[in-house]
This record gives sequence, structure tokens and C-alpha cells, in this order.
Amino acid sequence: MPWAEQTGDTTWRVRYRRDDGTIGSLPGFPDETAANTYIADMEADQRKGTWIDPTAGQITIAAWAPDWLESLDIDQRTEENYRSFLNKHIRPRWGGTALADITNLTVRTWEKKLRTTGLAKTTVDSIIKCFSLMLADAAAEKLIAANPIQARRRGRRRRTQRTPRKIWAEPAEVLQIADQIALKYGPGGAVLVVTAAWTGARWGELVGLQRHNLHLYNDDTGHLIVDPDLGALHEPNKGAPFLGPPKTEESARTITLPPFLVRLLRAHLDTHDHPHVFITPHKELHRRSNFGRRAFRPAADGNATITNPQVRLRPIKPGLKFHGLRHSHKTWMIDDGVPEIAQALRLGHVLADKVQETYSHVARTVEQRLLDALQTRWDKATADNTTPPEQTTWRDAA
Repeated sequence: MPWAEQTGDTTWRVRYRRDDGTIGSLPGFPDETAANTYIADMEADQRKGTWIDPTAGQITIAAWAPDWLESLDIDQRTEENYRSFLNKHIRPRWGGTALADITNLTVRTWEKKLRTTGLAKTTVDSIIKCFSLMLADAAAEKLIAANPIQARRRGRRRRTQRTPRKIWAEPAEVLQIADQIALKYGPGGAVLVVTAAWTGARWGELVGLQRHNLHLYNDDTGHLIVDPDLGALHEPNKGAPFLGPPKTEESARTITLPPFLVRLLRAHLDTHDHPHVFITPHKELHRRSNFGRRAFRPAADGNATITNPQVRLRPIKPGLKFHGLRHSHKTWMIDDGVPEIAQALRLGHVLADKVQETYSHVARTVEQRLLDALQTRWDKATADNTTPPEQTTWRDAA
């Protein structure tokens, strides 16, 4: 129970016992009446469970950050990003500031200054998101009353904030990119790209795929399994890649394969004996940046600006990213009339409609129609392809 205590001829303070047994003190009251009025309000808030110890918010960002980081249960790459934001941006500006002294106005002013330094919008947004998460957790620990960072209600319109249109590719364009990758980088890279486009699997799910999770049968049916514990290859900023859980809980799934891809993957597995399905020409695990620089970007964008390249490549789909193959797969399914639930299950997405997600299922006939449509897209793309035959031997098995 809090109590009032005189500290001088004209000043009083409120004393109270904290949950850990220590005694807290709030000085500065001009008389006993003012102190008792505060105590009455304090006790009412304590009964409602809304009272926040004013002294708790005096901990600084620099002091709070280590404990906050230690408490996070996130993947290694995300934690590395948060540490980078803290060390490079948040601590230099806010390290000596008490949690209780941070306001939405001062944070938004800082955000505006960050944008003028040349940082990309997505980077600035990620820094503010990290800072907001830290303050939200401080509020949950009752160090402050609430997260001071609030969503903007107004501000200057920025054309650069518009989400750019995602680039996707038609099957024939994917095939042409794969042919150029086979020519410059190797056939294994071409099979990786085709598998990405015709399954919708993520980069980490494919380069983390192990042989025992790929099932190919003699009747040209098959499927791959994204394991819930070791279904994705994670690439930390420092250290070697490692296998871990996929992006979300729903990402752990089984993806069925059209017949041509079963044949293509069977032939691909015969080219090496590595435990992973997709590896580099040097029999090592893939790195996203290396594959993008050496294979995917030149094959999609062309290399017209390169003087005397070893292999001259023409532009097929400039700006397409590897993740754009996943968008392509989604677009193809929409175009083929595949039900939304089947799309979500194949891509590992969560449906916004929880009722539909819970009570819907994908009938065998729906799954077969999906595979038939994917097979048809491959057949048409190969029939219409104009790549010289000597450059397409990597897909003979299909």
C-alpha cells in the first residue's frame, strides 16, 4: 500500500512497494493533500491493473536493448538485421534517452531525417519497425504505458511509397531464361529455375531440399516435401548456411509435381550424389547472391553492356527476380482457375478467411487439374521455344 511522507518543510513524496519488494519513491508534491490525491489515483489504477511505475521508464534504450534482443525468438538473419539497425541507427540517436521520454513526434522527426540521408524507403521502414517492436515490448513489460510510435494519420504524399508492380514471367520466358542459365552457368541451375516456376517454392525451400524429401515414382508422379524443422536453407550474414524451419508454419507442406518435372528431376539427380537436390557446379550449397549475380541476373537481363563476354546473352525479362518465379506460379494458377484454397496450400500461404481455411480441402480432381494445367504450360512453352536445339539438351529427359 502506498503512503505519503514529508521530505522537507514544504515538500512531500509518495512511497510504494514494487513487485520485487524494493521501495519506490515519487518526490515533488507540494503538500500532503497532493500526495494523497496521487495515492488515491494510483491505487485505483493498481486495482484495474493499469498503473505503470513512473521510475521504470527511466531505463535508457542502451540499457534496454541487450535484454530485448536476448528475449527475441526469431531466425538468425532477422536477428542480425535488428542488431545492425540498433548499432548503426537506433543506439547512436536514442541510446541515452529514457524509454519514458520518447514521443511519436520526436521519432517521426528522426524518421524524416533518415530519409534525407539517402537510405532506401524499405530500409527506413524496417528501422522504424524494429524500434517500434522494441518499444511495444517495453510497454508489455510495463516499463512504459504504451508504445509511443503510432501510425501516421497525415503527411506529404510520396510517389515513391507506392508498391512497385511485381514482375512475373510467362512459361516460355522462364524456359528461355533457363536455357541461358544452362549455357552460361550449368544445367543444374536451369533445372532449379524451372522447378521454382512450376512449383512456386521459395529459394530457401529449394536449395535446402534434400534427396530424401524428393519422391519421384516410375509412373511419372511425384512430390517434394518442405520439412517443418529442416525444410529451408538459411543464409546468415556471417557463418555457413544451415538448415532450419521454413518461413512460416504453413510453409511446411507437400508440393505435387507435373510429369515433365518428375522426369527432369530424376535425370538431374543422376548428375551428382550430393545429399541436397540443387547444388552449384562445384558441388557446394547455393548462395542466393552468388546465383543471382552469376546466373539469374545475366540470363534474365542479358549482358549487352558487357564487353566480349564468354557467352553473349539476350534480355528475356529484365528486372525479374528469383522470387518472381513464385509470383509467376501464382499468376498461372489464377489464370487456370485453380481454387484459392488450392493455391494457398501449394504456396504455403494463410487464407484470410479462417473458416474457408479450416473447412476447405483440395479434392484429388482439383489437384489433378492443377498438374494437368502445369504440364500443358510446359508442353506449349517447349513447342513454341526458338532456342537452338544444341542449347536445350539439359531438358531432353522431360
